[in-house]
Amino acid sequence: MDLFDSNSSERASLPRNMIENSMFEEEPDVVDLAKDSTAFPTFPALDPDEVTYEPRSSRLLVRGLGENDMDDDEEDCESSARLLGMSFMNRSSAHRSNSSPYTRQAPPRSCSRPSSRTIVVCVLFLVIVASVTMVFYFLPGCTFTKAGCHKPNKTNPIEPVYPISTNGELFPWAQLRLPQSIKPLSYDLTLNPDLDKMTFTGRTVISMSILHSTNRIVFHGANLNITKATFKLGDGQASDVTVLEYKPRQQLAVNFSEELKAGQYCVLTMEYSANFSNAYDGFYKSFYIDKDRNKRVLAATQFEPLSARKAFPCFDEPAFKATFLIKISRKKTYMTLSNMPKAKSTNLSNGLVQDEFEKTSVNMSTYLVAFIVADFTPNTKNVSETQVSVYSVPEKNGHTEYALTITSKLLEFYNNFFDINYPLKKLDLVAIPDFLAGAMENLGLITFRETTLLVGKESSLLEKQVVASVIAHELAHQWFGNLVTMTWWNDLWLNEGFATYMEYMSLQEVSPDLETGNLFLSVRFRALDKDALNSSHAVSTDVNTTEQVEEMFDSVSYEKGASILLMLNASFPGDQQFRKGIIEYLKQFSGLNTDTDDLWNSLTQTDKSTHHMNVSQMMTSWTSQKGFPLVTVNLMGNQVTLAQEHFLLTSDNTTHTSSLWHIPVTYVNDSCSLAPECRQVFTLKNKSDTFKLSKNVTWLKLNYKNTGFYIVDYGKDGWSALAQALFSNVGVLTHEDRASLIHNIFALSRLGRVSFLQVINLLKYVSADTETSPVTEALLQLNNIYRQLEKRQESNLASRMKNFIMSTFRNLTAKQTWEEEENVSKQELRSALLEMACNLNDENCTQQATSLFKKYMESNGTLRIPGDLQQTVFTVAGRSDETWDALFNIYVHATYDSEKRKMLKGLASTQNPQRLVQILSFGLRGSLIQTQELPLVISTMCQSFAGCLFAWDFIQENWDCLIEKFPIGSFAIQAIIKSVTSQSSTQAQLHKVQAFFSGLKERGSQMRSVQEALETIKLNQCWMDRNLPTLRQWL
Repeated sequence: MDLFDSNSSERASLPRNMIENSMFEEEPDVVDLAKDSTAFPTFPALDPDEVTYEPRSSRLLVRGLGENDMDDDEEDCESSARLLGMSFMNRSSAHRSNSSPYTRQAPPRSCSRPSSRTIVVCVLFLVIVASVTMVFYFLPGCTFTKAGCHKPNKTNPIEPVYPISTNGELFPWAQLRLPQSIKPLSYDLTLNPDLDKMTFTGRTVISMSILHSTNRIVFHGANLNITKATFKLGDGQASDVTVLEYKPRQQLAVNFSEELKAGQYCVLTMEYSANFSNAYDGFYKSFYIDKDRNKRVLAATQFEPLSARKAFPCFDEPAFKATFLIKISRKKTYMTLSNMPKAKSTNLSNGLVQDEFEKTSVNMSTYLVAFIVADFTPNTKNVSETQVSVYSVPEKNGHTEYALTITSKLLEFYNNFFDINYPLKKLDLVAIPDFLAGAMENLGLITFRETTLLVGKESSLLEKQVVASVIAHELAHQWFGNLVTMTWWNDLWLNEGFATYMEYMSLQEVSPDLETGNLFLSVRFRALDKDALNSSHAVSTDVNTTEQVEEMFDSVSYEKGASILLMLNASFPGDQQFRKGIIEYLKQFSGLNTDTDDLWNSLTQTDKSTHHMNVSQMMTSWTSQKGFPLVTVNLMGNQVTLAQEHFLLTSDNTTHTSSLWHIPVTYVNDSCSLAPECRQVFTLKNKSDTFKLSKNVTWLKLNYKNTGFYIVDYGKDGWSALAQALFSNVGVLTHEDRASLIHNIFALSRLGRVSFLQVINLLKYVSADTETSPVTEALLQLNNIYRQLEKRQESNLASRMKNFIMSTFRNLTAKQTWEEEENVSKQELRSALLEMACNLNDENCTQQATSLFKKYMESNGTLRIPGDLQQTVFTVAGRSDETWDALFNIYVHATYDSEKRKMLKGLASTQNPQRLVQILSFGLRGSLIQTQELPLVISTMCQSFAGCLFAWDFIQENWDCLIEKFPIGSFAIQAIIKSVTSQSSTQAQLHKVQAFFSGLKERGSQMRSVQEALETIKLNQCWMDRNLPTLRQWL
């Protein structure tokens, strides 16, 4: 899935698909069978699933009752301690009924009055006893002996605490992940959507194989009203069964009085009804306004990660792959699409038509199932024995040609690069008017926002770059994710990291004119920024709750995953070694599920070079621990000493680590610094190491072209030498290396390793730089400081910082034209410079933009504003009270979505309080402004001090509405939180944010994005406290 749907300046604020908030309902009381075995009927013995598989998040529901000794398993006790310290606290009292019979009662009072010393001693004794008791009480799978808890219980099974289903019966499963006893083989789905009533009925037939003997089948379903269910074992007769439901985990179950035996086959058939989802997930309703201003309704699906269960009962986990046969009924004025080609259409007696699609030719996970009921029209082309079609609403069919062309090129490229042909006979790409994600990689039916698929014939290359990047990402998923799928969401990066890497790599080959290299460099910098926080996570990390599943869709899984793949590829000798390993991996695990180790093992086995590299050993250090290394370099003549440590912006005794990485350190020097042949490599495996150069050099530049995922500190002398070299000759380093130095020194300033005067000393050369990547990185970093000063109401300092930014880039800004520009890199540079100048109220810039907007209005939209200038022009128009209404009127009637989105950002840039409230209100209601655009609106508003105040108040007042639209932990919520907090830097702002989110409790207080926000504010505050005196003196 692609989270993003616009250019790099917007990518951080754009959301992906969302799931409804139904899993956050309050849990019903649970019953502890270990305490009261007589209160309820005897329950069947445990399956092998419950003995052999026990996710950490659910261990607190299990209490051991055996009497045997345990092994010296430190990991068990360590994970138990973590659970007691974290997971148990997360299960706050808010999740339970206040009337729970298991509320601990206070001990009876004593009649006598003991002395103070006695009271103190008794209290201390009771605290110690209570603590020890609680540890043993909650320790999962533990046997109590005189020697303590050491060996796993191997004789008596642990007895779970089962929850209560909706009908009052015991629900036979107490874990997030499903048991492994049953394997679904195939689904036969029949769906009958009613677009008038906004409801649908369905019939699901699941054929299954029994892997382990069991007395129950547990699967997923959410918001489905199951009206009838039958079960058939082998060739026996079908009989009615009762389906139990446990809503908090969206699970369904069927109990059996007789055990189902391993090796048997069975069929479960269910009939049900449901409402269309009101959010952007599951089977949801959508609409658009046609050219005659009529409202046209449609229905589409978005199942990743946890929403197939909202459309049909299923085993909704990536590892449960199966085949699917899908039938959908519709009115004759509609058409339907699904993963496979249509097999036949049948006229029904009720006047509807039923479309039946071919059975899927490959096994696939439920999150990749998709179907659409709409009135779209296609643009079709045959490519390599595959029919490629791009669908849109009829009025926008003329905007599908570019997508069809670039898809055809990319499909041929991937078929050749992976040495495995795309497996289906058809590939549909569909632009959906109301779609939250950037795109979704459903097998054979890829869905997109209109802005990420449709582009006009006269659109700029920069706009085409956005569309091509998203298509390249989703097509790569047809191999990475669809053909070979991660086993569980903890390894999401195997899907998203690879798709992100291939997105940039493929376009550099297929369409070099799009110049995606600068974009890839920028997103790697942002991934470093995020991963430097203590609240970050490892690329492959534990995922034990639905919220944690949602939170895995972030820059660590996407951009960091892509970055370490780039680093690995650069480490292999030759160009083809990495590709051979990928092909081996795809062929070996085609149609299967994998984890991270499977990938590293495949790449290790294909390395037959004389300098054989243990890929698994090297790369595990990058995926199993959060963060990245800081490499310090000390140059003495021709001797180089390197040292590594964890680059961690927030560090204390609890977060200190002695982690080591296997770092392929690349470097160039003053005698040879530009050509790829200049690049040399030294692998740093230890805390520090030393090597010698062939001769003395003046300076070294490490991390050639920033292909490594680490930051470098050159020391005071080293930074001075590099600054002097750039000041003397700006072209002495590649533009990637210059951008890398700028990013690194700002990061080190944030860490407190370099002074801000050293930062300024390096930036002295920037006024002579004309390349996009170093200039835009410097602009971004300086603008961040300016915005923080503005939000601290340091108006005098902010004004002087604005003057410094303008003076640094004045000459380069003055050279920019307002006419069409064909080069992508120049478009990116011009867009960044002019947007900066107009945002800082440069008179010449605002005059030019205002004049261009007036000409645009006078032409009734026939005059085309160059695509890379549209955002600047519309923002200036939106900030003016004289032109805001005109811009709003154009926005309401605009049909070209890429342009319309830029207008919306312009409208949200206003400082008028009434208009700010109006925009937020429209977005929340979904009237005139689609709700899917709320994260973008809030992000834009937060660029100004006044707008951010309004946005913060809006979020506090409407939090419950927001988490109904966008689930807790989702990318949209992450983006909203980051927008309103990332530029705060005072103690008062910290207290306000802390107070609000801590009060949310189960409604969002434990989100990783909240911890990131609080950590970022503290870091901003620390940086400002440390550097304000320097800023005052220097400015």
